[in-house]
Amino acid sequence: MSAGAADEVVFGAEPVTIAQICAVARGGARAVLNRDPGYRRRLAASRESLERQLAAGRVIYGVTTGVGESCENDIPPEQADALSANLLRLHGCGTGAFLTEEDTAAVMAVRLASLARGASAVRPALLERLVALLEHRILPLIPSEGSVGASGDLTPLSYVAAALAGEREVSFRGETMPAARALELCGLAPLPLRSKEALALMNGTSMMAGIACLAFERAHRLARAAAALSAVASDVMRGNASHFDARIFALKPHPGSALSAAWIRADLDYVPGAGGAAGARVQDRYSLRCAPQVLGVLLDALTLYQGVLETEINSVNDNPIVDADRDEVLHGGNFYGGHVAFAMDGLKAAVANVGDLMDRQLALLCNPATNNGLPGDLIGAVGAGRLAHHGFKAMQITASALTAEALKLTMPASVFSRSTESHNQDKVSMGSIAARDCQRVLELTETVAVIELLALCQAVDLRGPETCRSRSRQLHRAVRAMVPRNDADRRQDVDIARVLESLRAGALPFGAADPA
Repeated sequence: MSAGAADEVVFGAEPVTIAQICAVARGGARAVLNRDPGYRRRLAASRESLERQLAAGRVIYGVTTGVGESCENDIPPEQADALSANLLRLHGCGTGAFLTEEDTAAVMAVRLASLARGASAVRPALLERLVALLEHRILPLIPSEGSVGASGDLTPLSYVAAALAGEREVSFRGETMPAARALELCGLAPLPLRSKEALALMNGTSMMAGIACLAFERAHRLARAAAALSAVASDVMRGNASHFDARIFALKPHPGSALSAAWIRADLDYVPGAGGAAGARVQDRYSLRCAPQVLGVLLDALTLYQGVLETEINSVNDNPIVDADRDEVLHGGNFYGGHVAFAMDGLKAAVANVGDLMDRQLALLCNPATNNGLPGDLIGAVGAGRLAHHGFKAMQITASALTAEALKLTMPASVFSRSTESHNQDKVSMGSIAARDCQRVLELTETVAVIELLALCQAVDLRGPETCRSRSRQLHRAVRAMVPRNDADRRQDVDIARVLESLRAGALPFGAADPA
């Protein structure tokens, strides 16, 4: 995949990247199909090979046979197209909340990347129609539940196939409407799916991989935010900044730990040998002192999983696949989502540990026995009525509840393989469940980060911004432009929601994601 222009991503050329999938999903880049005539000929050759093999009377799973455990059922040639239509209708049984528009666009972009490899025997017109749906943001309503992750994400991806065929419902221009109506408004006709095409669309790992791409980018942004918050926590509690000295991390050189320590040093304006703040302990408690080591696990996991995910989204992961050069159909198991499941199970654990880190920092911050002179619960009220106020006591409880929920979700989904479909799918990946778990852990952990940020800004107010480091002052200014200081007990759910929206929009000054 390659970028032909700043806002254009070309599928079917160079390998896709996570960043490009995310750009298409968020509407920041247009998806286009490789225009090279040689590529178009190779793409068509896959379909032509399938047609030749059908004419020769070869047995092809899902075309001349039923699917799954029904693969021993012979399908007459005149019913092959009907089988394709029935297959997408059969799997219209998803449940649960719909994926977000961003998630759905990522799923579609990842499916496009796989089919654009040209080994799935779909017509070029089908790929162009996927591009058109992304261009017009005609996004199928995909229920989030119902996939075991092998044979791929059959049920969720049936909603993509259905939208192409003008069936079921889509989101378009802020409305929910029948797919056929949205296509009509854009001057498009429903695309009847030929033999093998519904199977090619559905029998792959694109739901789990699309969600995983978006989770990957969120987790990277969260790592930088957590480093900034750790620095501010050290600053307002007058911690010992020498815990983040580069020499320590040179002696245990995990790259992620070294990078997060560099971020924290920069955020603390650290000068080696300058000594600690007045009243600093010789060794801070672990949630301050070991913050780079905790964050380093997440950063190094992201490095590892980037390769795993980019291999997956560049793969041909349906079944069967076509070797057009030899006119052969290969029956295999590339739809198994084990690598994505492994990555998402690992990533959600690393993210939840960061949430736990921030929750522990918040507990230190609210406790007068550990916060180095700040008021208990960061109470900002003064005067005779001060004792009737409780500051951030309830906020700390909420953060603890969110953290507990995130930690609970770290149970690996992949170990819950179930035998399904008459014991044909008797070992499955649960990759989509792992990806959705990771998404939920990120939601919870981002909210913990915002609660800690609000508390840290309260601490900056109590210390006096002029006594704090530059990162503390920058974040304080950004938050105070949205929500006021807490000088008396009041509801803070609105504050959380407002700052959380800003965090997710990338509008908070957490600092550049590089060592400098």
